[in-house]
Amino acid sequence: MEAILNWFTSLDATMQIFWGCACVSSLIFLVQALLTLIGMDHDLDFSFGDHLDSDTMDLGGGLSLFSMRSIINFFLGFGWAGIAFSNLITQKWLLYIIAVIVGICFVCLFFFIRKQTKRLESDGTININECLNKACEVYLRIPGQRSGQGKVQISLHGSVHEFPAVTDGEQLASGTHVRVVEVIDGGLLKVVIS
Repeated sequence: MEAILNWFTSLDATMQIFWGCACVSSLIFLVQALLTLIGMDHDLDFSFGDHLDSDTMDLGGGLSLFSMRSIINFFLGFGWAGIAFSNLITQKWLLYIIAVIVGICFVCLFFFIRKQTKRLESDGTININECLNKACEVYLRIPGQRSGQGKVQISLHGSVHEFPAVTDGEQLASGTHVRVVEVIDGGLLKVVIS
């Protein structure tokens, strides 16, 4: 441990900043990754008190500009970029600018990945009104003149669902291709031959 402290104190101030940011943010990032893998990932948002509402920094889709994850991602990119480019760039001000740009790119990459994974989420609920004007197939025969109910199968959001259905016309046999023209009482579909 003493050798690590001696090495760290022998670095100039700029490299101490970069190594400190890189090591601390990497450690926190690894802990966050492990917590995510075991299902205990809760993003911590900073509160700015009564003077500044943190909701103004909301980027939509549950992403906040000043969340713990985005700040950790910034310092992760900032620290490791500073270390990586320290031998190539001799001017410290340019090294800091490059490190800040890479840190911002890490945050943007994080937001992009989170947005893409949010698109994969689905709560599985179906709005029956989405059935209107959709083509479907009679599963169980539908008696004519609304004298009884049958069932239709309809594809919504990539999966097939079954709904009770009636028709005002003649009886519809199983396998008949129909179209939904009305939603009755929130759960019953009125269909016609398509």
